[in-house]
Amino acid sequence: MECVFCRIAGGELPCRTIYEDGETKVFLDIAGDVDGHMIAIPKKHVESLLDCDEETLAHLMQTVQRVAKHCVARCGCAGVNLLNASGVCAGQSVPHLHIHIIPRKPEDGIDAWPHFEGAGQDPDQVYEQFRMERP
Repeated sequence: MECVFCRIAGGELPCRTIYEDGETKVFLDIAGDVDGHMIAIPKKHVESLLDCDEETLAHLMQTVQRVAKHCVARCGCAGVNLLNASGVCAGQSVPHLHIHIIPRKPEDGIDAWPHFEGAGQDPDQVYEQFRMERP
């Protein structure tokens, strides 16, 4: 297996597993940037949110919610940030769907929101570009 997250899911590479079931795994990120920074993955290889089937995505999000609730109920956190990048242009560095779970505490000093330069197009044009018809 070439994918590092598939290797972690398959037990080929070590990790500090926080939660695991038959379809998903959550483990501590090795970045060392935030205490408790976790990565949630489907065990099945899926490159990103954009090509993930609904069943796999639903189970992954249920796992993310379960871990987030655990962080608040049992670990002294007040909330969590969830971060995902789908596609290289969005900053995805590992081509395996993953969601970062960042535990938050009041006044922790973490700024998890990107800083945008400001919109450059007319909001009505943007609305027309992105609105969706009902299925």
